[in-house]
This record gives sequence, C-alpha cells and structure tokens, in this order.
Amino acid sequence: MVYKFVVLSDEDETFIREFDFLDSQTLMDFHNTLQEELEFDRSQIASFYLASDNWEKEEEFTLFDMGAGSSTMDDAILEDVIFRKNQKLLYVFDFFNDRALFIEYVGEASEEEDKEYPFCSNSKGLAPKQVTFGAVTRKKYNNLVVADDDDDDEPLMGDEIFLNSADEEGLNEAEEEDEEDDFDDNLDGSEEEEDEDE
Repeated sequence: MVYKFVVLSDEDETFIREFDFLDSQTLMDFHNTLQEELEFDRSQIASFYLASDNWEKEEEFTLFDMGAGSSTMDDAILEDVIFRKNQKLLYVFDFFNDRALFIEYVGEASEEEDKEYPFCSNSKGLAPKQVTFGAVTRKKYNNLVVADDDDDDEPLMGDEIFLNSADEEGLNEAEEEDEEDDFDDNLDGSEEEEDEDE
C-alpha cells in the first residue's frame, strides 16, 4: 500500500511538497527523503513528532536512541505510525529556533510496479533555510484542508496569519503621524496665546 503525504512550511505559503511512501517504509526513509529533496545538511539533528489536530507535539521519534524508552525513526514503520485519517506529523529540523515542517497523511493508493518508492510527486516553492538568524515571519496553521477534487481555488490551510513586520511598520507610521498632528496643533495654540498677551 502507498501512503500519500503533503508537506508545508509555516514560513512560506508557496512551499509545498507531496510524497508517496510504501507503508512498510520508516520515518528514517522519510527523513532521508526530506533531507535530499530540500538539500539540507545531514549532520544537523532532526526529529519527527506525532501531532494533535492543533499541531501540538506528542510522541517524538529521534535519529538516535536517546535511552529511557525513546523511539527512533528507524524503528517507526509508517503503517504503525499512521493510524488515522489526516494523521499529522511535525518534522523539527531547527531545534534552536523551534522550526518545523507540517506533514499530513492525505490518503493511500495502490503500489505501482514501475515506480521506485519513496518519491516526490509534487514540488513547488523554495525550501526553507535549514538555519536562520533573527526573526522569521511565520504562518499559523490550524488545520490542513486537502480537498478531494482538483479545485485550485480551495485553500490548503487555514487563513489565520500572524501580523508581519510590514503591517507593524504601517501601524507605527500611522501612530507617528497622529502624534505629529497633535504636536503641531499644540504649537499653534501656544503661539495664538502669546499674540493675545502682547
């Protein structure tokens, strides 16, 4: 059986990757496929997390055995990890800044003999940088909504967006203009009072 996944980034809404995996493959296969597709530095640490419907982290799957009953990507077979419709996963690739890719299981299909799995069936947008410095404008995902039809007008995710820096600058400029107007009005009033006193 083939499992189909959609991968999105909260830093760029034009980024999308779609992958097909065999149900017998592992999260380590998924990790290696993402690293190759996104041209990431393989020496960097990463983890998968099972996620709730609100993208809250649940069970972690690490690259290496961390002891104390930890689960590894190598031991996590997809058919054991994917246990419900629209199962969500987070792929944390930058632990310092808590940056992740948002992954959702979107369906299954029959295996095709002439295809080698895993493979990327759709690739749009630039991959996020593996390491960033400073603030990053991010989108807040509540739910990925993957339509059954091919209607391109349907959004892939919720529309709630964090206020970006450009919007903040616009608000600050408007506030500064109001303050300048008030200051000018006060100056005009003071000059009139001086004229009357003379």
